Amino acid sequence: MAPIPNISTVKVGHIDDVQELRRSKPTIIPERFVRDMTERPSTLATAIPSSSDIPTIDFSKLSNGNIDELRTEISQLATACKDWGFFQVTNHGIDLSLLESIEKAANDFFMLPLAEKQKYPMIPGTVQGYGQAFVLSEDQKLDWCNMFALGVEPKFIRNPTLWPTNPEKFSETVEVYSKEVRKLCQNLLKYIAMTLGLKGDIFEKMFGEAVQAIRMNYYPACSRPDLVLGLSPHSDGSALTVLQQGKDNSVGLQILKDDRWVPVQPIPNALVINIGDTIEVLTNGIYKSVEHRAVIHKVKDRLSIVTFYAPSYEVELGPVQELVDEDTPCMYRRYNHGEYSKHYVTNKLQGKKTLEFAKIQSKKSNQEGPM
Repeated sequence: MAPIPNISTVKVGHIDDVQELRRSKPTIIPERFVRDMTERPSTLATAIPSSSDIPTIDFSKLSNGNIDELRTEISQLATACKDWGFFQVTNHGIDLSLLESIEKAANDFFMLPLAEKQKYPMIPGTVQGYGQAFVLSEDQKLDWCNMFALGVEPKFIRNPTLWPTNPEKFSETVEVYSKEVRKLCQNLLKYIAMTLGLKGDIFEKMFGEAVQAIRMNYYPACSRPDLVLGLSPHSDGSALTVLQQGKDNSVGLQILKDDRWVPVQPIPNALVINIGDTIEVLTNGIYKSVEHRAVIHKVKDRLSIVTFYAPSYEVELGPVQELVDEDTPCMYRRYNHGEYSKHYVTNKLQGKKTLEFAKIQSKKSNQEGPM
């Protein structure tokens, strides 16, 4: 989730840098990284990897297609949002050289000496800088992952001391990349609104000055990938999340679909989009955020670059009025998005638990979304 300009002091204990662990003690897995039996990657059955499982949306048919192509792609987008909450976008309009540049910038940063990376520390209880986010206690299990996260927009959420000068042109590349991803998010939200029969600009008007953050994740290989997780199961608090997976990397992203963890096989040059908690609330549960996690490979490292796009912190949110009626009663209360963001980043990643913040509790049913 996008960072908020608030710092709290929490005790997190010693956190090993997983790249350093891999380098100096390749067969050692510290106890804080070893998952309980019920959390280990093999606990839930995993489907056979297939890129054809996850819906694919051709963005060029939405933006430049003829009427028939637009209608067909809008229909496919609706199905992707309703049945999966995840989809891959091809022909998204972002120059492929820019995708290569941001991947190189991220990889170059993670390859810096540890002392250099630690000049940009993620203070416990916050989500900007280098380290591990969402660690809130000394006994919490840790993810097998190094993160580097930055608030991008609006400018006031930035912490200038965390924007590195090394690697060269890192910050400049993040700026250019983020502007392009922002345009993509704005356009996707317009088409998502259309799938619901809403005006295309409804979300843009509602969001105000949208909040945007970028997080780079580095998942070193692990000698016992069956014991660890790269990223704990969670849904995103954002409206939309855009994931760029490293070229020729191992398959690491998995989504929970019908109680099975389904691996997301990257399509070359495509971006993976997922629906966040905010869209679930705004659509009154018609489109739901989806739990996902990252698993680790025994031999290959993995890199991912994630953008979170969300409403302004000042905005009051709740289900869109047009999507509430007698048959689909209001399932979520109205709330301030800044308060939800604070709630999200001050809780550990734990499935979709943080969304309880917004749900209207029903005595008759604990089900999510309309009946």
